[in-house]
Amino acid sequence: MRFRDRRQAGRALAARLRERQDAGALPDPLVLALPRGGVAVAAEVAEALGAPLDVLVVRKIGAPGHEEYGVGAMAGDAGPVFDEEAVRGLGLTQADLAPVVARERAELLRRERLYRQGRPAPDPRGRTVIVVDDGLATGSTARAALRALRARDPARLVLAVPVASPQGAAALRPETDDLVALHEPAAFMAVGQWYDVFDQLTDTEVLEALRGREQT
Repeated sequence: MRFRDRRQAGRALAARLRERQDAGALPDPLVLALPRGGVAVAAEVAEALGAPLDVLVVRKIGAPGHEEYGVGAMAGDAGPVFDEEAVRGLGLTQADLAPVVARERAELLRRERLYRQGRPAPDPRGRTVIVVDDGLATGSTARAALRALRARDPARLVLAVPVASPQGAAALRPETDDLVALHEPAAFMAVGQWYDVFDQLTDTEVLEALRGREQT
């Protein structure tokens, strides 16, 4: 299974979720996208479910000097979630990571202000919250998002992606009430390999995707 682009993947994912909605499994849904890539997918999901759409900004915490190697992540105003094994393996402490955490927190807040345009964050309490991304690899950023949301008392917490690594999906199922992945290929290497077009979304494209969906 391959996807032409994120919107086509979003429509396929929306069809699967609509089946669950029709069966009564997704009452009072709120769709939260993990930007940037998840926004284009989530826009199609929110449209199909008749649900409000917003973002939950997540930032990876990279190892000092090797930022591409993630050792944790943070979402919203929750504290960072570290991969303790990775941190220990690099001989680091959480104190060593404090400057990286502070820098990523500042970028997280900047993006939240930009994407929300003065709107308050939606309240997930008592709702079915559907977290959407364009794919799931290791699951470190999605884990931070799910834990931040779980602390805010949603009635049901769903993670939905077009494609996931089997390892990432297995690791995150205990964090969710339902994990929906259209495809879990055994030969998974990276999310982008399952898309014909996988360009980086811009902030402007994120804002355009969010515009027009009422935040309630």
